[in-house]
Amino acid sequence: MFRSHTCGELKMADVNNDVTLAGWVQTVRKFGSITFVDLRDRYGITQLLFNESLNEVLDKNPLGREFVLQVTGKVSERSSKNANIATGDIEIAVASFTILNKSITPPFTIQDDTDGGDELRMKYRFLDLRRNAVKKNLALRYAVGRSTRNYLHENNFMDIETPFLIKSTPEGARDFVVPSRMNAGQFYALPQSPQTFKQLLMVSGYDRYYQIVKCFRDEDLRADRQPEFTQIDCEMSFVEQEDILQMFEGLVRRIFKDVKNIEYTETIERMSWMDAMWTYGNDKPDIRFGMNLCNLKFPSHTFSEQQDIPELIDGADFKVFDEAETVVAIAVPGCANYSRKQTDELTEWVKRPQIGMKGLVFIKCNEDGTFKSSVDKFYTEDKLKAIATAANATAGDLILIVAGAEEKTRKAASDLRMYMGTTLGLRKADDYKLLWVLDFPLFEYAEEDNRWVARHHPFTSPKPSDIHTMINNDPKITNATEYLKHPYANIKANAYDMVLNGNEIGGGSIRIFQKELQQKMFAALGMSEEEQQHKFGFLLGAFEYGAPPHGGIAFGFDRLCAILGGSESIRDFIAFPKNNSGRDMMIDAPSTIDEKQFEELQIKLDLK
Repeated sequence: MFRSHTCGELKMADVNNDVTLAGWVQTVRKFGSITFVDLRDRYGITQLLFNESLNEVLDKNPLGREFVLQVTGKVSERSSKNANIATGDIEIAVASFTILNKSITPPFTIQDDTDGGDELRMKYRFLDLRRNAVKKNLALRYAVGRSTRNYLHENNFMDIETPFLIKSTPEGARDFVVPSRMNAGQFYALPQSPQTFKQLLMVSGYDRYYQIVKCFRDEDLRADRQPEFTQIDCEMSFVEQEDILQMFEGLVRRIFKDVKNIEYTETIERMSWMDAMWTYGNDKPDIRFGMNLCNLKFPSHTFSEQQDIPELIDGADFKVFDEAETVVAIAVPGCANYSRKQTDELTEWVKRPQIGMKGLVFIKCNEDGTFKSSVDKFYTEDKLKAIATAANATAGDLILIVAGAEEKTRKAASDLRMYMGTTLGLRKADDYKLLWVLDFPLFEYAEEDNRWVARHHPFTSPKPSDIHTMINNDPKITNATEYLKHPYANIKANAYDMVLNGNEIGGGSIRIFQKELQQKMFAALGMSEEEQQHKFGFLLGAFEYGAPPHGGIAFGFDRLCAILGGSESIRDFIAFPKNNSGRDMMIDAPSTIDEKQFEELQIKLDLK
């Protein structure tokens, strides 16, 4: 056998035992007539001691970094112990060794603080995977998957595979398409999710299904997106929304316990989409800290359930506010002492293209009870005090105000809140806060097409109280300027998102299971009867054979792992990720194919 033990398991109890180890050479340190070698495998590092006689052999056959080495020897107690590694109390007095394979010098150091950049490490990902930091990430990913499978198995879910070669029904992100050689001119699509298949499994009577499954979307990439990603995909029959929330709160609590040894016992807060947008400016708020948005001016038609407070800013002849559709303030705790340089830096931050604001107004709530602002010539101290009161600011706080078009301004205020939370150290990686966001609008209005689009997907059911509104009204929008008055504008989705630390980690809904309601949804999205049959005839047909009430959820597996691992990027938790251009730098994909393959597929390529 190549080894009797791994490089991470030997302890003081093994002293005087003869062992055989195999692994990769991490470092070689020569001290006169003896040589120390750190031998590494997946499980850890063990120090090897080569005595004077073996040193002569090493002089003739020197070891290099990443050589594959097998050694036999006796476990002995180290004279200089290393508390930083599990095997730090012992070493192996080597009796014999075999170089199993040599290695050329790696392009970067195989250690936590490597000197390799992102692109270089992705090109040599097989080497990067040897680093302890990456191994820890993949071990965490495995632990999340194992915990998930155990919990779902214990709750009677069945792991059922669904196909990867399916039909293209582009509604949201672009599909990846695959040409069929046997069906010339026709294409498969890679699934963006197993949505329709898991609904069909409910029709088939498999009332609790799950998969940890690959999904594919041909969309622009960023740190938390990959062209192929993994979901924890689940569906249940004979359930209402509360059943789903309770079941998957249990899953996440179990993952926290198994993976992080955290007992997440607190009640998971629930918040409507309306309140999330009003209070935090986005539908996946980080609720670990305050700095709630104060809406000094808001188009009343957008959030009809809320009221703006224009009397605080009107009548001052300040055009920035007067001409703005929306004015939003946040109170930043303890920052009234910010210097002019610091407030100028914040102004430049909101003016960046990614944020898109023209400027920033600030009000300092001084410790002595006075106020100083960048708009002193427009607003009296009483007005500034009233704004501070509305924003829940106290002495020592700094109020930051952005103004402009509704959507851009609300997003800018949200981004500014998150930026200040990070700057002030309020978003700690080891502090976790879960949240359910509920009661989303079922539809969004697509102005360019003058029609409705599904906010989640076209299989999401309306809230039970809104089903009659959807059934009994024509979805057609006759007057594009008054779409918000249409009955469909107020229909709420029976949908739910789980948010962790400002990141959506899971989303789902109670599904439509009646053929007539599903047809009404498709019609609202502008599909003709012929298009409905072409794209989803199989599902509509299945609904005629006793489809049960059902619902489900899908968790972003990669993103959940990244958050639990304290990283911003999901790439760190994927064994072989793509770069920001969707390329696999290691195998150089995507790549061209030869002419014979084009001929077999009956595809003509013209790049002119």
